[in-house]
Amino acid sequence: MSEILGKLEKPEAEKFKTGRKLYLAPLVFAKKDSPKEYVEKVEQYWKQVGEHLANLEGKIGKIKKIYHESNSFSGEQGLSIIQQINEKVYPLIKEKCDQGAEMQATEDLELFTQSLDWSNCLRVVMTQAAFEIISEFFRDISTKRFNYIAQQIDETLGENEAGALFISEGHSVQFSSDIQIFYVSPPILDEIRRWVP
Repeated sequence: MSEILGKLEKPEAEKFKTGRKLYLAPLVFAKKDSPKEYVEKVEQYWKQVGEHLANLEGKIGKIKKIYHESNSFSGEQGLSIIQQINEKVYPLIKEKCDQGAEMQATEDLELFTQSLDWSNCLRVVMTQAAFEIISEFFRDISTKRFNYIAQQIDETLGENEAGALFISEGHSVQFSSDIQIFYVSPPILDEIRRWVP
């Protein structure tokens, strides 16, 4: 007869209703020339993210603040930027804003654009020496950029509020220790990661 060593219990949602919460959804994009099957997977992904967020909101807290990587504007101007840079997630974010969430500036424009510049330089570098120098500049500006994002969230996410952050999976943002992070990972995300056109 086997012995029961222990039982893991699912935490009660009530435990998470107080304190600051951040629902983190990885950004997934489809390019204009992406295969139809991939575009459909991306659309399904954002639908599933919406369902996951609605579930989290119902159990532990309604989204009050929205943060999106590469956006340095708040309010309507920020929402307009999202519509231009990520049309697949825009309807979801617009819906949350219509329900009372506030679009927040997430990035410092100068740090973000410098990060893009150094990233682009890394794509065309030809020598190891240049690669090492440019990599150091890129790491330095990326650290400053991610620190800024963490600071923006820390300064704008109120006590007992929930926020949603849409950001690339490879980010290095170190969140304040009093913010509970809830990773939004719909089933279709694994298929998207494994996609080979």
